[in-house]
Amino acid sequence: MRLIVGISGASGVIMGYYMLKALKQIPDMEIHLVVTEGAAKTFEYETDLTMGEVTFLADVVHNNKNMAANISSGSFKTDGMIIIPCSMKTVSGIASGFATNLLLRAADVCIKEGRKVVLVPREMPMSRIHLRNTEKAAEYGCIIVPPVLTFYNGSNSVEKQIQHIIGKILMQFGVEYKEFIAWEGAE
Repeated sequence: MRLIVGISGASGVIMGYYMLKALKQIPDMEIHLVVTEGAAKTFEYETDLTMGEVTFLADVVHNNKNMAANISSGSFKTDGMIIIPCSMKTVSGIASGFATNLLLRAADVCIKEGRKVVLVPREMPMSRIHLRNTEKAAEYGCIIVPPVLTFYNGSNSVEKQIQHIIGKILMQFGVEYKEFIAWEGAE
């Protein structure tokens, strides 16, 4: 399996790091990573991680300014893309087809090729503009997975909440994640 992971400059870049860690555990998973300039800054503000620690988890790291990267072409086959977190600027670019950087171009390619694109929007509250852009992205085939808190599974820490979100995202690609606790039903 070959997936593209995009990390944009929204708050919550740690979720992108957790996604990379989860994907790294999957046998035969090829991870292509694009980190925006804003995301690199947000890592500095929100974590103690170095960019080296983040990029180490990917098989291929692409410069967001390199519009000639292999992931910018539909002839380079992937199983889809995850943008986690996904800023409203990124959602807007996807919704309008305004592919001015590699992250947006890779998403645009996945959409045009009918490949799965999962967006993890990190904004609240959402304005009507944000909602409209998110709806447009969904109409174009993107799957929207907001990082919503879950309590039925005993997720009593931020890390467990993130693990649940990662599991929900990976379900979209048919990938089981050992840290994910599914709802078992009630009597």
